[in-house]
Amino acid sequence: MPTDASRINPSILAADFVNMEAELARIAGADFVHVDVMDNHFVPNLTFGPQMVGRIQETSPVPLDVHLMIDDPDRWAPAYAELGAASVTFHLEAAASPIALARRLRSIGARAGVAVKPGTPVENLFDSLNEFDQILVMTVEPGFGGQSFMPETMPKLRALADEAKRRGSSVWLQVDGGIGESTIAQAAEAGADTFVAGSAVFGADDPDAAILSLRATASRHRH
Repeated sequence: MPTDASRINPSILAADFVNMEAELARIAGADFVHVDVMDNHFVPNLTFGPQMVGRIQETSPVPLDVHLMIDDPDRWAPAYAELGAASVTFHLEAAASPIALARRLRSIGARAGVAVKPGTPVENLFDSLNEFDQILVMTVEPGFGGQSFMPETMPKLRALADEAKRRGSSVWLQVDGGIGESTIAQAAEAGADTFVAGSAVFGADDPDAAILSLRATASRHRH
């Protein structure tokens, strides 16, 4: 894939859980599949654990982009890398030692990502951009699918993009929450290159066509 391509990672929160293998086959054209792990503590919702993620890993036609919305990721995150997930993202707000954890994930073989909630400033990440492979700027409050995109998160994303460019960092900038045809352009213009989309993909009659359309829209609006 060219380095300037926009990555589309459909979120299985919007998929039909009972027919997960068939749902995964519908998004074979995606770059990654986004797997939201919620523990009913860090966020008020409960989704998957390692056993389910392991099965998804075994059946998915594309690599896994695991997003851990859990307490104590320092303890639990490495297990998801050990399952073979291509990327594991934990929340800055939940980690005791984010840099040490990122290094541990990388040592296992996963890309290391760090996520920030809408209200969390990003300036503290500027000096450690190269410790992470991906920074996820949440564009909704984490915990539930189907929320509306929060445009007030875009200045934070733009600040990260500007700083990454200034430092020559190759960190991926991901957005998650309310991403569809109308909002992906805003996020791309603000510097995102990796996009989590739920219902915009799984709710489409042809998910692979929706992925192509979203990727094209994002790429047109990226600077």
